[in-house]
Amino acid sequence: MNQELISYVNYEAIDTDQWDRCLDNAPNSLIYARSWYLDKLCDRWDALVMGNYRYVMPLTYRQKFGIRYLYQPLFCQQLGIFPTPTREVSQLFLQEVARRFSFAEINLNAMQLPVDSVGGYEKRQNLLLSLVDSYEVMAGNYSQHTRRKLKKASKHQLILVSSISAGEYLRFKKKNQQVRLSEKEMQKLRNILAFALSRSLGQIYGVYSPGNELCAAAFFIRDKYRVTYLSAISSAEGKKYQAMYFLIDRFIQENAGKEYLLDFEGSQIPGVARLYKGFGASPEKYHHYRYNRLPWWSKWLKK
Repeated sequence: MNQELISYVNYEAIDTDQWDRCLDNAPNSLIYARSWYLDKLCDRWDALVMGNYRYVMPLTYRQKFGIRYLYQPLFCQQLGIFPTPTREVSQLFLQEVARRFSFAEINLNAMQLPVDSVGGYEKRQNLLLSLVDSYEVMAGNYSQHTRRKLKKASKHQLILVSSISAGEYLRFKKKNQQVRLSEKEMQKLRNILAFALSRSLGQIYGVYSPGNELCAAAFFIRDKYRVTYLSAISSAEGKKYQAMYFLIDRFIQENAGKEYLLDFEGSQIPGVARLYKGFGASPEKYHHYRYNRLPWWSKWLKK
């Protein structure tokens, strides 16, 4: 390969038109790496760029006591290099990362394979479901556990609405979340919702109980043919009615036969992973990449 220069590009100098064209042509394109998405999500991000935007890698970083370090933002499962890098390209990029940052904890995309570099890798699992088949074919692949849950849900007069408002969704999420998001984190989600909905890139599904109360909701966001189940929440009543099973089943039913790939984002929590696998989702491996070359007095640095 003709070795092209890898440049460190500060945020202000990034050509977002060229950046997004690079993503448009990338087989491993992900919504998380879109310039607008990073803008809404990160207080600051820079980039490594090879050649004339032939390859790009967003650098999501923070600074503490003068030390800059890479971290993985919330609502952003995978980043790394785009388009799919060769091992040589990956090696060059990660060498440049290690040269500029003393600490990193980031997730690489599933198409970026491990290479020899500073630090180590940990395998993680995402779960994907192709929606190209008919609903009858996909429903035939549901697990017995999922079928039982859907049977229970069918006993209640649940109502699905495929376009609830961002305001209603956010109020519901704030009220029912188990892991509490800070106001700053909620604002970032609010910003992503507003932009995605205004550009017809997102949709919020809601399930209402027999008493006409919202009891489950999920925000889906699309990048080309990949639809990501980005943020979902159920109330205690929704869990009782198996409303999330009902919601996902109805989403699959409405989109069956389309060339969409439903990205559940996986989960390290066994019960949540079981929910997704029960709909026939297949595993996709990606890698968490970490290294720590901080001086001894700053080993405490964490994201």
